[in-house]
Amino acid sequence: MMLSEKLKEQRKQCNLPQRKVAAALDIDTATYCKIENGNYSPKREQVIELASILHTDEKELLTLWLADLIKEITEPEKDIANDAMEIVKMR
Repeated sequence: MMLSEKLKEQRKQCNLPQRKVAAALDIDTATYCKIENGNYSPKREQVIELASILHTDEKELLTLWLADLIKEITEPEKDIANDAMEIVKMR
């Protein structure tokens, strides 16, 4: 599951419309829609706020956020991405 999917799932569980979540983040609804659709990456601080707004685990959301960032960075370099991740694990 990616961050966008988790956010949408949690928002629906909380019965919150996108506009209310967007207002709580002090962003426009269109930007929040892009976050939920996976077309825009929120800032780390926003992910922390979202955990509070949506009553969900902050660490889980941050982990999904970081996974999304790693995927975005490594996608064009699939042939060497695994080797790079192995180096990171050793450090």
